Amino acid sequence: MSIVIKTVESKADLRSFVKFPLSLYRNCPYYVPNIYTDEMSTLDSKKNAMGKYAKSRKFLAYKDGRIVGRVIAIINEIANRDWKHKEVRFGWIDFIDDKEVSQALIDAVIAFGRENGMDTVTGPLGFTDFDNEGCVVEGFDDISSFMLKYNYPYYGAHFEALGMEKVNDWLEYRIFVPDQVPDKVVRAAKLVSERYNLHVRKITKKEVRKENYGRKLFDLVNRTYCELFDFTVLPPEVIDQYVDTFLGLLDLKYVTLVEDAEGRLVALAISMPSLAHAVQKGKGYLFPLGWWYLFKSMYLKHEDALELMLIAVDPEYRNRGVHAMLFNELIPNLIEGGFKYGESNAEMESNTKVQNIWNMYEKEFKRRRRVYSKSI
Repeated sequence: MSIVIKTVESKADLRSFVKFPLSLYRNCPYYVPNIYTDEMSTLDSKKNAMGKYAKSRKFLAYKDGRIVGRVIAIINEIANRDWKHKEVRFGWIDFIDDKEVSQALIDAVIAFGRENGMDTVTGPLGFTDFDNEGCVVEGFDDISSFMLKYNYPYYGAHFEALGMEKVNDWLEYRIFVPDQVPDKVVRAAKLVSERYNLHVRKITKKEVRKENYGRKLFDLVNRTYCELFDFTVLPPEVIDQYVDTFLGLLDLKYVTLVEDAEGRLVALAISMPSLAHAVQKGKGYLFPLGWWYLFKSMYLKHEDALELMLIAVDPEYRNRGVHAMLFNELIPNLIEGGFKYGESNAEMESNTKVQNIWNMYEKEFKRRRRVYSKSI
């Protein structure tokens, strides 16, 4: 039977869209689902603040009456404007190992793109860089982190069969927590602090709200990453939504900030105890027991891994060793917390300056993920 593509229109359709990976990856020990309630909100254009800045359409693929694939077509108007291209993104793509299915899904994305005057299809990408992005092409035998998603090995071959080519790769590393802060880091942190009159700042959740620190954090992220591949500079209302989403998950003990003499934020490192196994146990749901697994992992008995979600240094302070101040403060907290290693975020393979930070620590390569593209 041929593949049938249907547009997601109802709440029931959206629930089916969000739940499909749970069946696809039912027997996969490496897959970590997204939290169901968060996914429902993110994929609802009326609730997602990026809905104001992006056109999108969600599709489900059916074969023999059952769902066999899903995808979202996204036209990110901010990225298209800033990068001066006409790109339709595909994201949240999952499918069975059937090239007719992947072909039908991508054809639907391309048709949506052409309807809106686009000339290139690129993905996997999300609405912003804080959504799932990249197709895993290397490193399939290890559990995914909570923030970065896993996919089966056949995905990349499907995209290549559709005539797509690599446009960007990200690398992920596992960095082992040392027994003590390396002397080189201690010395560098002291030197940088004195030379540039910088200091470490720790904040509370009350201060985040009172001082509007969420805006400061993401403004720094915008300044730091705006030149990296297809980055979406976040508007204020999107920043506010991310602050509301992530603040409840963060233990600010593992968030380190660096300010200058005037109190201007110049660097940050945001990390959190991994929730991967906790989310797996709850299958992405908060009820009936998912909330307990998350609470236990966050506050009672955390996993061995810490997720290094984000490191950002103001362009004015690049190549000045400011990252030493971040890790000089963070590492003792990791040692005290009993963490064995940190999971890096996805780092562009061309961003060797970030990767070089890890060279003074024991590390191992974990995973490579890729974005593909072709003209339409």
